[in-house]
Amino acid sequence: MRSLTLPAPAKLNRLLRITGRREDGYHSLQTLFQILDRGDTLRFETQPQGSDITLSPALAGVTEADNLIVRAARRLQRETGCRQGATVTLEKRLPMGGGLGGGSSNAATTLLALDRLWGLGLGLERLATLGLALGADVPVFVRGRTAWAEGVGERLTAVDLGPAWFVIVHPGVEISTAAIFGHPGLTRDSTVISMRRALDGAAPEAVWRNDCESIVRALHPEVDRALDWLGQYGNAMLTGTGACVFCPLDDERQADQVLQQVPDEWQAFKARGCNLSPLHQALNLAEGLGQAQT
Repeated sequence: MRSLTLPAPAKLNRLLRITGRREDGYHSLQTLFQILDRGDTLRFETQPQGSDITLSPALAGVTEADNLIVRAARRLQRETGCRQGATVTLEKRLPMGGGLGGGSSNAATTLLALDRLWGLGLGLERLATLGLALGADVPVFVRGRTAWAEGVGERLTAVDLGPAWFVIVHPGVEISTAAIFGHPGLTRDSTVISMRRALDGAAPEAVWRNDCESIVRALHPEVDRALDWLGQYGNAMLTGTGACVFCPLDDERQADQVLQQVPDEWQAFKARGCNLSPLHQALNLAEGLGQAQT
């Protein structure tokens, strides 16, 4: 196998509770990562020994050396001594800086794809460890399951959530994650709760919230307006530090109805929640096809 085309799915933070600040400056948190069936697409082609990693097209405002796809590939080379290269083509669908985990998902897809194409066989645990050095959200995409997360987001417990559809709205602003987590008004002392309490019917206003939301609302009026607008259809919430906001809905028909009403100045899309990542579904299919051809 010399090439693979794979999805890099988005995620939502169905809740985000910040429970403390660590000595290293990172925040301790509890969150519920929901994997979606929508995201970017990446195509990988292996290159001969001694080749570099090349990516196209370039992303506006992101140097190649800073791009998580390139960083993930080069980290894999360094860690394993692999001298093969790769050409990566990115089809970008997710808005950048939207809180949907696009960059982290791209990195995870890169790690899994090149582990397969280069014949490294590192396994999910080692790849997740490598991914954590690239970003706190990378391990959940590597492991490929909707999951309850603690620590900085790396301690994962896979969960199965009931079927759900979402409308996701991007109100057209860019938000600095560092600025939100560094804001003096950010809630950093939410009570630590059990996963069972969160999943077994606890009051939404007590548990199913995002501790970043009040700060983001205050700093970014467009996000505030988008949350108020989307809130007329259900429990609208910020994902991550934004700027995207989302609303869970009962079925695809409802999602289509809401989508038709979104103001023209906002980007919006619908997506279905998945317990198993589309990336892992695609990898399992690719492996099955490969075995069938041998």
